[in-house]
Amino acid sequence: MAAITGLDRPEDSTPKPASNAPDFPSDFLWGCATAAHQVEGGNINNDWWAFEHNPSTAARESSGDGIDQFHRYAEDFALLKALRHNTHRLSLEWSRIEPAPGEFSQSAIAHYRRVLTELADAGLVGFVTLHHFTLPAWFAERGSWLAPDAIDTFERYCRLVTTELGDLMPYVCTINEPQMIALHGYLEGYHPPGVTNPILWRRVGRVLLEAHEAAVRAVHECAPGAKAGLAVQLPLLVPARSDDTTRAFCAAMRAEIVDLYLDGLSGADRGDWLGVQYYRKQWVDTASPTLFAPPPAGTQVSQMGWAVFPEGLRLMLHRAAETGLPLYVTENGIATDDDAERIDYIESHLYAVAQARREGIDVRGYIHWSAFDNFEWSEGYGPKFGIIAVDRENGFARTPKPSAYAFARVAASGRITDLRHTHSY
Repeated sequence: MAAITGLDRPEDSTPKPASNAPDFPSDFLWGCATAAHQVEGGNINNDWWAFEHNPSTAARESSGDGIDQFHRYAEDFALLKALRHNTHRLSLEWSRIEPAPGEFSQSAIAHYRRVLTELADAGLVGFVTLHHFTLPAWFAERGSWLAPDAIDTFERYCRLVTTELGDLMPYVCTINEPQMIALHGYLEGYHPPGVTNPILWRRVGRVLLEAHEAAVRAVHECAPGAKAGLAVQLPLLVPARSDDTTRAFCAAMRAEIVDLYLDGLSGADRGDWLGVQYYRKQWVDTASPTLFAPPPAGTQVSQMGWAVFPEGLRLMLHRAAETGLPLYVTENGIATDDDAERIDYIESHLYAVAQARREGIDVRGYIHWSAFDNFEWSEGYGPKFGIIAVDRENGFARTPKPSAYAFARVAASGRITDLRHTHSY
């Protein structure tokens, strides 16, 4: 594990002026997120592995060994704890746990029990995602989310997992970004199954909302001590032009990508909390073959081409708060090779979260994407989202970036200004 320097001196006991009061309370959750397929390596039995190895798809390269976290989770958790995190979000790989229909791997379950035990022993509150993009190959071959028994099959998996591991899951995220599963996989063809069909896009979105409700029932019945929630990506969608047609089309896209999921969280099985994932502002354009226009000239963009607009996070937290659920920012980050730009990004977006809290929005934690530079789906290993670099050519060595230490300072103190300071806690 990389040495942690400059963070181990005791907190300064000198009285602080009122203006130096923390921006966030002492019980606020601070951490980073990962997903199994992006970090574990060797997930050869899921739909993404097949997609990566099909030359006709959008995938640029194979996930391969990931960053070998399947074997290095203990040192990774220790590193995150040393960086003053008090929570961590990760996912379980369904294709490892259920490699064939109804056939559950005791070895995989035992592995994830060791992982989650190590997480708890490291003092990190676990946010455990049950489905983060990847599906078992057999599930995909049967029609994925359009199969007639898709929801029942997913609920069976959720019941098994929460029965076996629920005592180690304080927070359970049922599904990661159902909007993006539907949009990228069934309208844009950018993710598995690589379909471009607007009818199926809308259908899958509604199936995923039902699947979330089924998973919530499973969690509540099989792991009563766990709190279940949905993690939704909420881009700030705006019309590319001011004409009525474009504005109406933008409203229609917003209805499918944002409103469907937020307004749909209204029944008994809606969950106990909501994860907000925010990255960008997007311009909706009827004239574009992708339905989205590129950001205007001069806009700050990430390696992904995403427009940086921190005010959008505050606005989408307000929108998410209309559900009445407690909120956690479960993903927020920037792909960049310039770590100073990452620190700027974290700072501006934390100010947006703090402002939303001052305006009465119940935000209880901030989980940055990502802990490590890792596999970014169809974009491969090019985009760098991590606060920790990984040298995949040199034994997967981990090296915290300056942003990791900056984030540690604010996590320790709750003050955003400490991102820029050099003192330690």
